Amino acid sequence: MGRARLTARALIERLIAFDTTSRNSNLALVDFVRAYLAGFGVPSDLVSDETGTKANLFATIGPEGNGGIVLSGHTDVVPVDGQPWSSDPFRVVEREGRLYGRGACDMKGFIALVLARVPELVEGRLAKPVHLAFSYDEEVGCLGVRRLLAEIARRAIRPECCIIGEPTEMRVVSGHKGKLTLHCRVKGRACHSAHTDAGVNAVEYAALLIGFLRGEAERRRTEGPFDGRFDPPYSTIQTGLIRGGNAVNIVPADCAFEFEIRHLPSERPEALIERLSTYAEGTLAPEMRAVAPESGIAFEPQSAYPGLDMDETSEVVRLAQRLSGRNDTGTVSFGTEGGLYREAGIPAVVCGPGSIRQAHKGDEYVELEQLALGEAFLDRLIAALSA
Repeated sequence: MGRARLTARALIERLIAFDTTSRNSNLALVDFVRAYLAGFGVPSDLVSDETGTKANLFATIGPEGNGGIVLSGHTDVVPVDGQPWSSDPFRVVEREGRLYGRGACDMKGFIALVLARVPELVEGRLAKPVHLAFSYDEEVGCLGVRRLLAEIARRAIRPECCIIGEPTEMRVVSGHKGKLTLHCRVKGRACHSAHTDAGVNAVEYAALLIGFLRGEAERRRTEGPFDGRFDPPYSTIQTGLIRGGNAVNIVPADCAFEFEIRHLPSERPEALIERLSTYAEGTLAPEMRAVAPESGIAFEPQSAYPGLDMDETSEVVRLAQRLSGRNDTGTVSFGTEGGLYREAGIPAVVCGPGSIRQAHKGDEYVELEQLALGEAFLDRLIAALSA
């Protein structure tokens, strides 16, 4: 073996020092991980994006063949812009039993724990392979993992299951909501505001569409469908961005907004989009085109990932329970790559150190106690596979 072992703490420091905000390349981090694995005789492959500036990393430790367990994590992090940080977000600082830094809990802490156990995995005489799958651009729509899963399928690799180390406080999560984000552009006709009858106000028609979405959201809140495993126990819809208009005395010709649907695994978001499109094309567009034939409404999907809903009696759930030392399971409302793994025929659960309450905010941190629980989880996995 050509490389000295690094502790999880040292690896967390190295990983966080790479600014892998989703708008940036992750290749420096991936190259570090690839060289680290090579030092223990573990080859790895890169699955790049179309630009070649980002890549997934995939490596297998143990016997060749099908089966085995995927340990999955994403390498990208959310921006720190405008957030209140009391220290450099890309340098680990320890205070009161916590490690602070961007990605400490979401989710470079888990990746560091996995890498720190590579020597044990290599020396463990594993009965089944352990696959390491580290993706790019999870934070902007689970983009990278799709290429990785396609490559796994192309190679006819058939893992038994996947454990995704998103922050769950080491609780086994068997389900999460799905998400669909869309961009809407409303094109009207500009004119002087003294003669509104000659124009088509794109902002006002956008407001009608947003009001329609608000009504759909309220209907779900009061009428369901409901699933008490989730918080909140219904699908949610919200508009997050809107842009339109140039001056108060000009009827605006353009308006654009973006909205998201975070849906229960059992609900089809396409049904809502169909109703919204019917309202837009059947009711609003004829009114607009009666004044300005060039008017129109267009929807464009931005990102989407499916929900996850694993049977609590499934083998992957039972395995994760044994490894975590807990018999309970739960669900979360935030999304992961788990639904995509499940769609690809790889049963998945989510279980990792840290709390989502500390993610995506200034002074993100992971507790040392959580990392210790994660280490124990992986040690039990290695022991189980080496038996």
